[in-house]
Amino acid sequence: MSLSKRDREFRLPKISYLDFKQLEMDRVLTAFFARLAHNGYPSRLARSFELSVDAFVEFTFEHPEWFKKFQENPDVVRRWVETHLLDLVNRGKANEALAAPRPLHGFTYRFRNPKHSRDYGAAQHLYEMLYMARKGAGQKALEHLHHFFFQGHDKVTGKANAGAMIDVETQALLRLLDEVKGDAPDTKSGRDSFSPLCVGAADLLAEDIQRLLFYQRFIPRSVMVDYLKVLIAFHLGLYHLRLLKLLPALVRKKGSDPTCATGACPMNAKSPDNPFGDCPYRVGLLVDVAGQPGTPMATLAERSADTHYRRIPTFVRAYFATKKLDEFATDLVRRGKLSMPASGDFSVGEVLQLLDAPLKAEREKFFGQRISSLVEETSGAKHAELDPELKAVTEMGLSEVDAYIEMIVALRGRFHRQYIVECLDSLLLKNRSGAALAQGRTKNAPRRFVLDSRLLEVLLQIAVLKPGGAEGFHTGELRVDELLVFLRERYGIYIDQLPRGDGFATTSIEDRRALRDNVRAFTGRLREVGFYRDLSDAYVTQTITPRYRIAEGGTAQGEQP
Repeated sequence: MSLSKRDREFRLPKISYLDFKQLEMDRVLTAFFARLAHNGYPSRLARSFELSVDAFVEFTFEHPEWFKKFQENPDVVRRWVETHLLDLVNRGKANEALAAPRPLHGFTYRFRNPKHSRDYGAAQHLYEMLYMARKGAGQKALEHLHHFFFQGHDKVTGKANAGAMIDVETQALLRLLDEVKGDAPDTKSGRDSFSPLCVGAADLLAEDIQRLLFYQRFIPRSVMVDYLKVLIAFHLGLYHLRLLKLLPALVRKKGSDPTCATGACPMNAKSPDNPFGDCPYRVGLLVDVAGQPGTPMATLAERSADTHYRRIPTFVRAYFATKKLDEFATDLVRRGKLSMPASGDFSVGEVLQLLDAPLKAEREKFFGQRISSLVEETSGAKHAELDPELKAVTEMGLSEVDAYIEMIVALRGRFHRQYIVECLDSLLLKNRSGAALAQGRTKNAPRRFVLDSRLLEVLLQIAVLKPGGAEGFHTGELRVDELLVFLRERYGIYIDQLPRGDGFATTSIEDRRALRDNVRAFTGRLREVGFYRDLSDAYVTQTITPRYRIAEGGTAQGEQP
């Protein structure tokens, strides 16, 4: 059974730029660098051949003036190049291939092998989220990212700046740039730029990136790159978890929600700890801090993850409905039945308004024709039996638009659900450093939300920053209870409470016991990462201590012991 491309088409950038697939954050950053260098456009590579590990190793041997004594240890150099400089696909296997250098410098995108370095739209989604963030926060974040990732390269000469104080891995990559000509932006296909459905999430991402890059003078470059990968993946994961709740709600409303309007979004009246205020589409993730399967807390965290992932089928249906209504709007404009908005394109809210009574006859005619074509394509032979799932839909007495969407979901829903699950797993860094999600290795093991030490460390660096001071921020101490509120209100990470409305309604005695154990595990984790100080039994002396003390006057005392 085959569907036409018109019926299969799913991706709609005004909802998400992602072509939902499994993602690798190294490759997402590599593609993002190209857009960062070319004001939102991807780059166009003139190279027609693939680079290999051998090419990078040989380059170091050919330039002893830069790579001193490398020729004396070829095996060590090769292992260093493979593990520290390069991102490989199918590492250690017979079909191992080079994707790109690790994203330690902005110009690494020039050395990528596009076939093996796909980002599936995530880089564009990241760039456009930052570009559309309000009050200039996104533009500042883009500027700070550009300054951080492209430092050490002289814009005038196009060569590496020998005086730049950067790590040895980045220096090696910069030397490679001296051998490569500049590239050009790929402007042929134009650039789609839509305001994110949740603009508040874009604001928060931009603010967090600025806060994290405030530490770039104190944190080693390779560590900061790892921090940024964890933070960006976490925000993209949260954004799409929020979409699972937001988009179906907009379809039910048959238009945009006034709460999400630019002037009404709760992020406009935010507090540092509670940026989303009374947003009805906030998400709550109950995390198992100890990370021990089989415990009461792990069971609660599994229930939390299951609640979010069970929204995927409804999301797929809402996504298909929006996509096909967008096609309907385009058809109406082509036939002169509808005027194009002044903005030049229909927003998601404007598209969904086409579900209302006006233009009902046109809507039924358009989708009736779609149904006829779909039935003909899937039936094959002239007198073939109609697919049982499609036949069941035709007997439900639905409107033409609802029947068409139900038919497509019946035929393609499972396919898209699988890929969305894989995409969310990769954005939440499942079972990896910085993870917000874990899953056992056995078949059909349940997923559960967790708080990996690396992710906690990144969020702690942001939490201890306070607005104000000569450089915009300064660091300060927090009590443990203040940190719990910060994580809950700012990111929806629940540790000591159950997230109401996201799978939980009441709290039992057993639940309270599990939550108390979770708080104790959280305190232990804080001690492990070096942010927790417990001077006595007095609650007010149990505080989160910044790793880097930066006073309001701009002076810094460096890393704390």
